[in-house]
Amino acid sequence: MWINGVAQDTLSARDRAVQFGDGCFTTAAVREGRIQLLEAHLQRLQDGCQRLLMAAPDRALLAEEMRRAAAGQREAVLKVILTPGAGGRGYSRAGCTHPTRIIALAPWPQHYATLQQQGARLVTSPVRLAQNPLLAGIKHLNRLEQVLIRQQLDACDADEALVLDTAGTVVECCAANLFWRSGKAIFTPRLAQAGVDGIMRRYLLAQLAKAGHDCQQVEASRSVVLSADEVVICNALMPVLPVRQIDDVAFSARTLYQQLLASCQTMEAS
Repeated sequence: MWINGVAQDTLSARDRAVQFGDGCFTTAAVREGRIQLLEAHLQRLQDGCQRLLMAAPDRALLAEEMRRAAAGQREAVLKVILTPGAGGRGYSRAGCTHPTRIIALAPWPQHYATLQQQGARLVTSPVRLAQNPLLAGIKHLNRLEQVLIRQQLDACDADEALVLDTAGTVVECCAANLFWRSGKAIFTPRLAQAGVDGIMRRYLLAQLAKAGHDCQQVEASRSVVLSADEVVICNALMPVLPVRQIDDVAFSARTLYQQLLASCQTMEAS
């Protein structure tokens, strides 16, 4: 782990990430020493800082630190956390003169390869996401809802969760976005009120558009998703998985999955 470019794992208890969950992060895939979709991850961090009204680090410096961490790694997970740093009194950031950059590596999740073959089983989470358009879309550090969703998920025999918001609209999974296909029509949740606009979601939307497919971003109920012909989930590490079951509804088609998986074979790495 590196904090502000120095190999260490000690963070001040006064850092605003600790005090308030103040900051943003991204998680990237590393293969053969290169970071997949690096520019997209850098842009996400910059956008997150802008939305949270916090200073973004120098982009070239951050990219170099990320590349340095990834160098020599055959397969790994790279996580970058940005915070305003330590200081301030109460909620105020006054006095936070040195922002914090945290870069960490973790082992590659081996279970995704198995799920690509078998398909993922989802259960509907009893934990609902609060609607908050001010923070919707960005990957900020306030992830208590996801922690609770994961706690519920760990108690049952499922791979992921189908997550709704407090209005009953399908938003995402615990740690993934989702797409579904009904006939030839492709859909993904509209994330204006809640959820994370993931890097892989953005990439796949662009790839679908490039291939001439209109993916509709919609506000849909659970019943609409359950009536689909096919459901696929995605994140930067999976990168895409077919869904074989949601609660007691089974899915067997893999047309959309194969199309999206093929799009991932051409992802750029830096």
